[in-house]
Amino acid sequence: MIIGLWHTSFTVENLDKSIPFYRDLLGLTLVHEQAQNNEYTRKLVGYPDANLKVAMFSIDGLDVGPSGHVLELVEYVSPKGLEVPEGTVHTRSAHLAFRVTDIFQTVHRLTEHGVAFKSEIVAIQEGRNKGGYTVYFKDPDGITLELVQPPSKERV
Repeated sequence: MIIGLWHTSFTVENLDKSIPFYRDLLGLTLVHEQAQNNEYTRKLVGYPDANLKVAMFSIDGLDVGPSGHVLELVEYVSPKGLEVPEGTVHTRSAHLAFRVTDIFQTVHRLTEHGVAFKSEIVAIQEGRNKGGYTVYFKDPDGITLELVQPPSKERV
């Protein structure tokens, strides 16, 4: 029986480039970094020569449960993989959405730091989030992320 979420994970090309983006620009808290060059990890990921660098992030004020983090970034030191196509249209693609209080201010600040957005901010006009705002943007590896400002009366 599933009882909760542990974390979301993305594979990145260069962890040293990704950490400042998620920590300094997005404001996530870096809670732990570790090297994973061991038999347990090789068995888990299914690569006999796996050597990983990992960074774990939390969001201040969010109950992250016993794992202590909500986002994990993984760099494969070895083996080196192939890049998958960018974009959310491809099978097996994923994205992560962050809730914000002021999407306009957040987009302005990120734009000033060179973050690439896929569109202007979009007003949500249908469905359960009608009255809110959303926008997709990209991290340094081209991973799609989303900002969402829920409607003023959030549904519980």
